[in-house]
Amino acid sequence: MHPETQDPALQVRSATPADLEPIAALHTAARAAYLRGRVPDAPFDTPAEHARRRDAWARVLHHDGTPSLCAVRRGAVVGAASYRRRTDPRGTVELHQLHVDPAHWGTGVGRALHAACLDAWRTAGFSRAVLDVLWHNHRARAFYARLGWRPDPDRRPAPDASHLTLTLALPRPDGRPAPAGP
Repeated sequence: MHPETQDPALQVRSATPADLEPIAALHTAARAAYLRGRVPDAPFDTPAEHARRRDAWARVLHHDGTPSLCAVRRGAVVGAASYRRRTDPRGTVELHQLHVDPAHWGTGVGRALHAACLDAWRTAGFSRAVLDVLWHNHRARAFYARLGWRPDPDRRPAPDASHLTLTLALPRPDGRPAPAGP
């Protein structure tokens, strides 16, 4: 269990292909919940949407270059995250996905997944992390801001952009900056 986790029933572990269905279901539900805030009547949790999320996560879970984690509470998968190394020379990692079942929002699941990602990134020697968040997803933007993520000065959004790129410096556990690359 990660030290940031306050709930002893919550565990973060590596995701496996056996976790595919619950991860796809929680991703579909989370996506529907945050998109409904923008388009209240659109059907974001249809079987077709679930199939798209399932196909995307199947590719992630079967790709060696995209480590994935899941948060499990009392035997149920309640959150998932995946990340990948960027090709830039600065030792950058990209948080590709982080989703929590809406029934578990505000219970520490997202924070525990994030902390586990930070541990893995620091262990791997990354010095910087980036992610893209939907511009209108104010809940996610506030979550990342509380964790220290800031708009990436190298990637300003266009006026009509739907995403905002955020960045986070990854100092080593002793507080010193990480080296430039892994």
